[in-house]
Amino acid sequence: MICRHFGECGSCTLYDIDYSEQIEQKVRRLAEMVAPFFKGEISYFESDKERYRARAEYKIYKESDSVYYAMRDIKKRGFVMLHECPMVSIAIDKRMWRLLYIVNSDAELKEKLFGVEFLSTTADELLITMLYHRKLDSSWQKRAKELESELDAKVVGRSRKQKIVLSEEYVTERVNVGNRVYIYRHYEQSFTQPNPKVNEKMIGWAMQSAQEYGCGDLCELYAGAGNFTIPLSTLFERVIATEISKRSIKAALENCRLNGVKNIRFVRMSSEEFTEALEQKREFNRLKGVNLDSFNIGTILVDPPRAGLDDDTRSLISRFDTIIYISCNPETLVRDLQELTKSHRVVRTALFDQFPYTNHMEAGAVLVKL
Repeated sequence: MICRHFGECGSCTLYDIDYSEQIEQKVRRLAEMVAPFFKGEISYFESDKERYRARAEYKIYKESDSVYYAMRDIKKRGFVMLHECPMVSIAIDKRMWRLLYIVNSDAELKEKLFGVEFLSTTADELLITMLYHRKLDSSWQKRAKELESELDAKVVGRSRKQKIVLSEEYVTERVNVGNRVYIYRHYEQSFTQPNPKVNEKMIGWAMQSAQEYGCGDLCELYAGAGNFTIPLSTLFERVIATEISKRSIKAALENCRLNGVKNIRFVRMSSEEFTEALEQKREFNRLKGVNLDSFNIGTILVDPPRAGLDDDTRSLISRFDTIIYISCNPETLVRDLQELTKSHRVVRTALFDQFPYTNHMEAGAVLVKL
């Protein structure tokens, strides 16, 4: 990938290193980090070298009477006005500059606009969220509705305590894993994997791991909208999955219906609450009608936030035969492995390059009981 903003924009910090060398460096670094627990070969999954991001967020920078997209500069001292962004998907790229042109020629759309967010799919769907420091009235709604037609995109307007959906607040993605296509609704301002191609590889790796090492029923913590849950459910008789976000649970249930999946029970609980429920420390109304004792959980998948697992959750998952751990922060993964390897051994690790041209690494580890 070549970008005129390399060396200025803070989004791509490894701009001066060939992509193959970036991968080699990341694999070496991950190998060093997990060396106390795993000596085998680390699988790695590369990204496309450009047009790989399905999500993007930009600050709107104003100069004179014009507005521009801007990103934090590489020294984090200011912002860089953008004239191109080769990392975003084709669906975003072909509309974002047209949007900027329209906004600059339209006072209604431009007034007090301070940010724009894009959410796209591999099938060319696009959702645009426009962020304002003013109340959005009927005039804005009329103009924004016209904008949807002009850009062949969906538009959502947001300001303080206000959200306006012009048509739909989601895009529909199709994920190819193995010989099957899975359908997902990705909602505006909800978490979705940013790199669709690498996400497919992550799901495939998790499914292969479950096929080889999985047993019993599956439990998933931090399930989100069912990104891993739904494909993995095809390998298990029963699945129970937890997620704290009400919005994500709504999407997960919709995604189950879209994929004809009926063997997953989603419950809106934090991992800490689910731990208390399994240990019968508390009763939860949200588990009404769910008999946890009827599940024979042998495999657990966790995909925690950057902070990793808390003490109680580490203790919980250590009781199961197989752990599939997806990590967006290898440092907390390593911290958690220090405890988990007291009861389990690591049999497989992987690097997923969700964010090329950055130092960021996503990793996976499979552990089986000693």
